[in-house]
Amino acid sequence: MGKYYITTTLPYVNAEPHIGFAMEIVRADVMARLHRLLGDEVFFNTGTDEHGQKIFQKATELAVDPQKYCDENAAKFSILKKALNLSYDSFIRTTDIHHISAAQEFWKKCEASGDIYKKNYKIKYCVGCELEKTDSDLVEGRCPIHPSMELEIREEENYFFKFSNYQEKLLGLYKNKPDFVQPDFRQKEMKIFVEGGLQDFSISRLKTKMPWGVPVPGDAEQVMYVWFDALVNYVSCLGWPENEKQFNDFWPGVQICGKDNLRQQTAMWQAMLMSANLPTSKQVMVEGFITSDGAKMSKSAGNVIDPLEYVAKYGTDAVRYFLTAELSVFEDSDMTRERFEEAFQASLANGIGNLCARVAAMAEKESLKVAVEKLSIREEVVEKLSGYRFDEAMALIWEDIKKADGLINQRQVWKLEGEEKKTVLVELVKIVRQIGTDLTPFMPETAEKIMGQFGGEEIRRAENLFQRLQ
Repeated sequence: MGKYYITTTLPYVNAEPHIGFAMEIVRADVMARLHRLLGDEVFFNTGTDEHGQKIFQKATELAVDPQKYCDENAAKFSILKKALNLSYDSFIRTTDIHHISAAQEFWKKCEASGDIYKKNYKIKYCVGCELEKTDSDLVEGRCPIHPSMELEIREEENYFFKFSNYQEKLLGLYKNKPDFVQPDFRQKEMKIFVEGGLQDFSISRLKTKMPWGVPVPGDAEQVMYVWFDALVNYVSCLGWPENEKQFNDFWPGVQICGKDNLRQQTAMWQAMLMSANLPTSKQVMVEGFITSDGAKMSKSAGNVIDPLEYVAKYGTDAVRYFLTAELSVFEDSDMTRERFEEAFQASLANGIGNLCARVAAMAEKESLKVAVEKLSIREEVVEKLSGYRFDEAMALIWEDIKKADGLINQRQVWKLEGEEKKTVLVELVKIVRQIGTDLTPFMPETAEKIMGQFGGEEIRRAENLFQRLQ
């Protein structure tokens, strides 16, 4: 038993929640639930990123106050808690008063380390990424992530962070923690990036041009660059700097992010932590994208999938199943409605749902009684999850479903009689109980229903957990 802290990245509130973030937060939820089951005290953080140019521009377009715009859109993300059955402990908003105060204190610590200075500069800037772009980042002169957006040319005096001071320290971090970034090929990618030399990056904006941000301590003319402010949420959510006990108990933690956040999470943020004399993160797990017909989902491309729509039609656990079992963890995966429905029918309605219905019906008919034993999640499932192999862990569980189906068909249980039939049914009930236990972090509602049917001495009949689609 110990302390376990896990956090997602914070999505911007300038767009509706999409399936890519649903995947990130559901996987984080699986890890949080697993560690609670293992007896750990868990702190699970998520929230919304609410400063920066994109949000200011959108609020200006709509002629609404930026804070009101953020309030309305943050509420859309909080809906995910019930829709996806999330168990997070903290929903932080970067417009929270405490977070703003913590970001300013973090700035002061980096400044005290001599890593913040002011200079004039001229850059190419992608508003979509809220990041500066070098020529090597561009494809045919455009940001590859936001190719439809024109790059801005910016020239002004801002504060900079001495990223260049942290090349050797970051390389040392990667060397001393060979599993710091998961998967390992992403760690190698970051090592190559850092070895190529680090450029200091801007961490403030002129308030006259972009007023929607955290005020820079001691300079009323500047606000913090959105990435500097937002990254601090990983420690401010723990009550840092005032709540030293909670911070020391849980930090450092595990971060889950998409591959488009790789540099920010695994290099920029770690350098900032070093500058502020705080421990670096425990580990960063980097996911692939969900694609549609091979293209990355984006609002501009018009191919974004709304997770709430899928929850409304198929149910929460069907969505949780697909996001954990059917998509690659570290590589890009394509998602279509056809693929989702196929998985629903094959693995849920005809798989776990049909198995539980068949075994329960036969057990009830025989008035079967099975001794109740305390079960824990199989070590093999825990081992897969320790390496963030959600898909492989679910595959192990579905092997048990196939095993049970195979046993029913091989022994033709429906034809057996007397003690022979009861013996096979007892074995089947035990397999189903283990399946229900192993599913607890992934599909908590389904696991609860399975244990409601099979967890007692007497087995209760119930309808298929996943009714066939009409």
